[in-house]
Amino acid sequence: MDSSARLVRTVAAQPISWSSVAKAVKGLLTTAQHTLTVFGLSAVGVLALLYARPDLAKHVSSLLDPKPAQAAAAPVHPLSALVDLRQGDAVETTAVEDKVAANSKQQQFVTSWLSRRYRVATDAANMLVATTYETAQEIKIDPLLVLAVMAIESGLNPFAESPMGAKGLMQVMAKVHHDKFEEVGGAQAALNPVANIRVGAQILKDYVNRTGSVEGALKTYVGAGAADNDSGYGNKVLAEYRRLKQVASGKNVPISFPAAAPVMAEKSAPAKPEAVTTPAHEEKLAGL
Repeated sequence: MDSSARLVRTVAAQPISWSSVAKAVKGLLTTAQHTLTVFGLSAVGVLALLYARPDLAKHVSSLLDPKPAQAAAAPVHPLSALVDLRQGDAVETTAVEDKVAANSKQQQFVTSWLSRRYRVATDAANMLVATTYETAQEIKIDPLLVLAVMAIESGLNPFAESPMGAKGLMQVMAKVHHDKFEEVGGAQAALNPVANIRVGAQILKDYVNRTGSVEGALKTYVGAGAADNDSGYGNKVLAEYRRLKQVASGKNVPISFPAAAPVMAEKSAPAKPEAVTTPAHEEKLAGL
């Protein structure tokens, strides 16, 4: 470093020329080269020391790159616990799968029986039953009860209409329940099977909640809530409901019971005019 200072003072004392500048730069480069050589040798020495002393290398590394304390590791379950957990998941999954399979089998039994009893094309009956099960699950009502009401009300005829204005599978009065139809496309959707099932099932569920019983709900549904009796409407629905429960459980239930004449829901009088049912309606239903 003293030689560099003398070189700088010498250059400062002499007139500045290109040759003097060149000599000064050359001197500085030589000094820098010597300095880097010293540092390089020192670095090699340090690396050799760290290589020979791993514990020292680890300590230096922790100083140069400090890491936050790691969170406590999650407790490791013993193997037996892991096996128990897996078995629990398997049991739960199997239970769900079994329930889905049971519902599917139920729907097959119910579809086949209703198709034969009411002379409805199997594909159409399958669509109606599947829609009813899906809707009932969402609304939280027994799908077999909804199907029983549907069977007694319209004989599974989605185009049935009564002189009083009840329409569709569930024979719903669109002008009375227009608010519920607004959610499914308006009153013009009364003959849409999916919309009709949803609105009819919701009305039935509301009546069950209001009256506190299925019998009271059926009495109100048929429009006899203020009357002394419902002229046997509730008994017809419940009888069909009991048959459907037997069918759903896999029992062989005859289809030769006289099918009750479809009646109109939401009537203002106890009399029960039959819903309009013609061969043309049956052909339309078969074509669904």
